[in-house]
Amino acid sequence: MRIGLRTVKTALSATLALLVASQLQLLYPTAAAIIALLSLTNTKHSSLITGISRLFSLALATAIAYLCFTFIGFNAVAFGVYLLLFIPSAVYFKLSEGISVSSVLVTHYLIEQDLSWQLITNEFALMILGVGFALLFNLYMPNREEKVRENQLIIESLFKNILEKMADSLAEPESETHLLKDCLQIHDFIQKSSHEAQLLMENHWLARDSYYLDYFQMRRLQSNFLKDMLQLLEKTTIEPLQSKQIRDILLYTADHFVEENDGQTNLNKIAEVYESYRTMPLPQTREEFENRARLFHFLQLFEAFMEIKADFYTQHQEERI
Repeated sequence: MRIGLRTVKTALSATLALLVASQLQLLYPTAAAIIALLSLTNTKHSSLITGISRLFSLALATAIAYLCFTFIGFNAVAFGVYLLLFIPSAVYFKLSEGISVSSVLVTHYLIEQDLSWQLITNEFALMILGVGFALLFNLYMPNREEKVRENQLIIESLFKNILEKMADSLAEPESETHLLKDCLQIHDFIQKSSHEAQLLMENHWLARDSYYLDYFQMRRLQSNFLKDMLQLLEKTTIEPLQSKQIRDILLYTADHFVEENDGQTNLNKIAEVYESYRTMPLPQTREEFENRARLFHFLQLFEAFMEIKADFYTQHQEERI
C-alpha cells in the first residue's frame, strides 16, 4: 500500500483543523476537519479558488437560511425551501463548490434552533479553519517543472524520429513503417504532458505563465498535421528529384527540431521547393496531375506544420521583450 503526499497533507490538515476547533471550543468541531478534507485539491490555485468560493457560499447560504427559518420556522419544510432557493442561487453566482459544505453548516442552525451572531460566527470559524489549513498544507507542492521539461525533450525526440523515418521511406519506398501508429502515440503523450503543464501553471498563486501549456498545444497541432502528411505520403508517388528535395527538408527539420528553432529557415526551404515545382513541365496524364496535386498538398501541410512553430516562437518572443 502506497501513501501519497496528498493523503498525508489531507490527514494533517483535517487533524489540525479538528484540534484547533476543539481548543477554541467551537460547536461541531468535526465539521472543520471535513471542510479541510474537501478543500485540499491538486493545486495551490484550485485550493485558493475553492476556499474563497466556499466562504462566499456560506454567506449566501446563511442569508437564505435566515429568511427561511425566520418566516417558516426551524423545521424540515424550511430546510427544504432553503435548498430550493440556495442551490440555484449558488449555481447562478458560480458558487457550486460550496453547496454541500455550506448546507451541512446550515443544518447546525436547524439543530440548534438558533441564528444568533454567536452561532453564525461559529460556522464561519469552522469554514475558515478547514479552508485555512487546506491552503496552508498546499503551500508545499512538488516541483513539476523538471518533469514538464523532460516531457518536452521526449516529444521533440519522437518528432525527430518520425521525420527521419519519413525521409528514409522516400529513399526506400518499399520499406515497412509504422509511422501513423507512432504519430498517435505522440498525440497521447502530448495530452498527458499538457495535463502536467496545467498542474504546474496552477501551482502558482498569482503569476500563471502559460508557456508550457501553449508549447504542448503547439506540438499537438503539429502532430495533427504530421498525421495528415503521413497519410498523404502513402498515396503519393514521388519522382527522384522531388524525393531528394523533400527528403533533404525532412532531414533538416529533424536535425533542427528543438524548442528554440523559429522555423523560418524551414519555411524558406519549403518556399524553394515550391519554386522548383513551378518550373517543372506540366503533367501529361491524369495520374501525373493527381500525383502532382497530392505532392503540392503535402507541401502545404508541411508549410502549415512549420508555421505553427513559427507563430508560437514569435508570440512568446514578444511576451518576453
